Amino acid sequence: MKLSDLRRALSDAGIEDAETEARLLFTRVSGLPAHRLIGGDPDCSDPRLNELLSRRLEREPLAYLIGEAAFYRETYRVTPDVLIPRPDTELLVEEAIKRIPVGARFADLCCGSGCIGVSVLANRPDLFCDAVDLSPAAVALTRENAKRNGVAERIRVFCADLFALPADLSGYGAILSNPPYIARAVIPTLSPEVRREPIAALDGGEDGLDFYREIARRLPSLLIPGGIALLEIGYDQADAVTRIFSDAGCPPTVLSDYGGNPRVALLSRR
Repeated sequence: MKLSDLRRALSDAGIEDAETEARLLFTRVSGLPAHRLIGGDPDCSDPRLNELLSRRLEREPLAYLIGEAAFYRETYRVTPDVLIPRPDTELLVEEAIKRIPVGARFADLCCGSGCIGVSVLANRPDLFCDAVDLSPAAVALTRENAKRNGVAERIRVFCADLFALPADLSGYGAILSNPPYIARAVIPTLSPEVRREPIAALDGGEDGLDFYREIARRLPSLLIPGGIALLEIGYDQADAVTRIFSDAGCPPTVLSDYGGNPRVALLSRR
């Protein structure tokens, strides 16, 4: 299959960035470096390329096909067991790198691939992290990504339910989380690619707010006085999340992403 044939097949199927995806799939299978594809139309006879194309046309996410995703300044291995890291979440990481006190231990709740905690550690060598996820597969992947990005000595990874955290997971200088926050009824309306990601990592309950309520309830034990929390929120959840944490005595400041959408709730334990 030629590179142009791959690009055309993706474009005809309505894949938004067919050019980029074709190059990524082609280099993954052929082994050719990306610069060798510029201005040319190489051919690849490896049957794996046809297999990956078929899977992509069935709307399997590209990151799962190539097995990795770039996020912030790092690269992560991803599998269908975890959400694919997204640029929207980089705002949370940027703010955490700026705001977490020197030498603190922080928690990454619902860590998934580990992208939040690992990227913060990779860019703040003074920090330490406890990463927590209910999924054993996610826990294993976080450990792998920590090692891959050179921070394995500064992270502990726990398989635990946010709604039943062990008592010793407490007293942090910061809490970071991109929890499930999609309202359950909305999930069937999401794109075919997103619906191939783990539903448990998307489903935030009937109104999408269950995890924020639980984090708010646990704030007195999770955070030390003066500690901060940075939580990713949905674009339409700023008012609801503000009410939840204001009622818990920690009114948040809502930060917008580069598209102008509310994206991160910042709060502190007074």
